Amino acid sequence: MNVCIVSRMSFRDKGVRKACWESRDRYWACLDLPDIHRDHCLELRRLYEMACPVHWVKHFDRKRQYMEFKERIHSTPGGGDACVAVPRP
Repeated sequence: MNVCIVSRMSFRDKGVRKACWESRDRYWACLDLPDIHRDHCLELRRLYEMACPVHWVKHFDRKRQYMEFKERIHSTPGGGDACVAVPRP
């Protein structure tokens, strides 16, 4: 008889997920403030890392970097509308 063992990933309960997302949002809001140096947000970053699993922090950090990249692309003149000339044979 074959036995399938499924390892259970610990899915956080709703309250823990909410606390993680709220700490992430507070940290991101600090980073979004105009004319603020990122060092001023270090305490919020520490709380964010304490509230969220490491792999969630990595995911959210990559997501933010991608969102910032997309914003830069769309805010440059012609951004997102770039055409590449392809020579005809």
